[in-house]
Amino acid sequence: MIRRMIRVGDQDLWVVVKPGVKTRPPLLLFNGIGANAELAEPFMREMGDVETVLFDIPGVGHSPPPTLPYRPSTVARWAAGVASALGYDRLDVAGVSWGGAMAQQFAHQFPGLCRRLILAATAAGVLMVPGKPSVLWKLASPRRYMDPKYMQSIASELYGGKFLLDPTLAATHAANMKGSSNRGYIYQLLAIAGWTSAPWLPWLKQPTLIVMGRDDPIVPLVNGRVLARLIPNSQLRVMPCGHLFIVTMPAETASMFIRFLDEG
Repeated sequence: MIRRMIRVGDQDLWVVVKPGVKTRPPLLLFNGIGANAELAEPFMREMGDVETVLFDIPGVGHSPPPTLPYRPSTVARWAAGVASALGYDRLDVAGVSWGGAMAQQFAHQFPGLCRRLILAATAAGVLMVPGKPSVLWKLASPRRYMDPKYMQSIASELYGGKFLLDPTLAATHAANMKGSSNRGYIYQLLAIAGWTSAPWLPWLKQPTLIVMGRDDPIVPLVNGRVLARLIPNSQLRVMPCGHLFIVTMPAETASMFIRFLDEG
């Protein structure tokens, strides 16, 4: 992994790159809410010869908090700035959960830069079919990213899937967390408040892969079906897991992503 700070406008962004071949487009990955880059590194390593890049959202991981709140359009501009700094003029984009909303915004805002789109465990914003109320209540707080023991105690309820079957997954996940500041987490929640992609999803031109977990307590599978109906050139795949299949099944998830990217 290559790690460094990149300045985009007046914001410093911690960027992690898993190098790959230069004969194919790189993959830009947007992480979930409160999630630092280290949580996605096992998946990034499984991406073979696909160069894969991710940056910590300001206030999360190693990126310093922003001065003011921001919107998904700002996150998309940060991502475009990172792509420019790394010399990318065409790339594929993927997003997980909260990051899936940012990926949708990026594809809409920078269609000439985004070749293909992958949406994992995500929805179309405020129009989503919500998950379990008890789970959503726990999501409203960044405590799980600051208290590893608390994370381990709620992981199975929060993420479902393989976290229900293997308690060691929660311990490993907690060990890889680098923390989200209170302000950073609140700004992420504010960024998505009132946002929806539904009005413009039918006009997305990018071939799109939608991947959902069969047992997802946070973003139920029906949201993937809604996305598949709204995005014209899309396909839906279902993983035998919960919300964090990118963490619990990195090799299988990466293999699915690579197959889709190779179709182009």
